[in-house]
Amino acid sequence: MRAGDLQQLAVLAESYESRSRFLTELTLEPPASTGDLADEPHKDDDVLTLSTVHSAKGMEWGAVHLIHAADGIFPADMSLSSVDGLEEERRLMYVALTRARDALSVYVPLRYHHKRAGVSDRHSFAPISRFLSPIRELFDETSDGSGEGGAAGSALRGSTLDATVTVADEVDALNSSLWSL
Repeated sequence: MRAGDLQQLAVLAESYESRSRFLTELTLEPPASTGDLADEPHKDDDVLTLSTVHSAKGMEWGAVHLIHAADGIFPADMSLSSVDGLEEERRLMYVALTRARDALSVYVPLRYHHKRAGVSDRHSFAPISRFLSPIRELFDETSDGSGEGGAAGSALRGSTLDATVTVADEVDALNSSLWSL
């Protein structure tokens, strides 16, 4: 990390009353200042935007890829201890599923390994997120068909749920009726 980056991080951190609050805010709402440093993309340039679901509120993109849509990740295990926590995760799933203008892909890993590849084969199978079950029939399910694959291939191995523009409106309507949002 460059010295200038550390100085900027210190300036940002000074405005928070605690380290915990700073790290929480930084994680949920990454600062936009780095985006301000980039030039405007040219009209014909392809642009990739990485965003957390929290930061995606109010945004819209042509294509959205939601990764790790498995129970334990989305909703997070930590949210299951309270009704309010689970409802917040449900609202976040709604946000994630309604940010796509043209194409929505939701990735569900087949399994999670408990140790690094090659050390052990201990793993858990990843169940699809409980929030997707009521709307699963709206997606076309595909699988990449890879066998054991390498580390890079295993990151998104499993099912991919692909939705198109016509499905986006159905997902929005169904989510609204299910979750009263």
